[in-house]
Amino acid sequence: MKPKKQNLLIIAAAMIFTFMVASCSKSKSDNAAPTPPAVTGVQLSANSKFGNIITDNNNQTLYFFAIDANGKSGCDGGCAVLWKPFYKASPTIGTGLNAADFTTITRTDGSMQTAYKGWPLYYYAQDTQTGTVNGDGVGKTWFVAKADYTVMIANAQLIGGDGNPYLATGVAGTGVSQYLTDANGLTLYQFAKDAHAKNNFSTGDATHDALWPILSLSAGIQSIPSILDKTQFDVITVFGKTQVTYKGHPLYAFANDKAIRGNTFGVNFPTAGAGIWKVVNSDTAAL
Repeated sequence: MKPKKQNLLIIAAAMIFTFMVASCSKSKSDNAAPTPPAVTGVQLSANSKFGNIITDNNNQTLYFFAIDANGKSGCDGGCAVLWKPFYKASPTIGTGLNAADFTTITRTDGSMQTAYKGWPLYYYAQDTQTGTVNGDGVGKTWFVAKADYTVMIANAQLIGGDGNPYLATGVAGTGVSQYLTDANGLTLYQFAKDAHAKNNFSTGDATHDALWPILSLSAGIQSIPSILDKTQFDVITVFGKTQVTYKGHPLYAFANDKAIRGNTFGVNFPTAGAGIWKVVNSDTAAL
């Protein structure tokens, strides 16, 4: 073979090899999983079903857990694999959210978790695409995180002011009860002597009424957990203030709960089994 022709064949072979290497590199690059964008904070994201919901800055949905009404995370082990705790130190805060509502808790394993209005925040593993909300209502204990809940739901053993366990009916007993709280996790109660949409406890005397302050709103009924019927909520006027009602029951907090999330000291007031004050749950009969 002549030297000139031999050189041309060598050059051609080199060019083919270079093209093949480049093609393989490009193919591997094209098939590589994209690096997810960094999470820097939280924001409100519009959702066609739930309205404005709380997500991370990449529009990944965040959730509340009813068991966490006391401000601690009740999701560990396998639960925390399916419901990954959300944490970001000093997160950026999107429009419509208040930085003061975001705090950090320490989980049982020593790791950190971000909370909103005292509710620890979680991702759901089944939300495989941004913007999806597949976790709301799961087990009737998981709810999409929102900034405008009028009430929330708690799942816990009720403990009276005497330190003993009670059921939602107001009688002594052990067992988890599901009941309503305000947006900040404070337990809500009903008064047995009230009539339909009529407060028979408050008198207008500040000292008297302070023991059982009404659940009052500056605005109307906003978001309600999805397992409850929003049409069952309303407001009445009590001495110039609005009071939220559920199935006709005016709703109250209890001063002796000391504004501490998870306290349910009103369940045995004034005495055990009296049945005058009860927590409010979805099974509460209409007045």
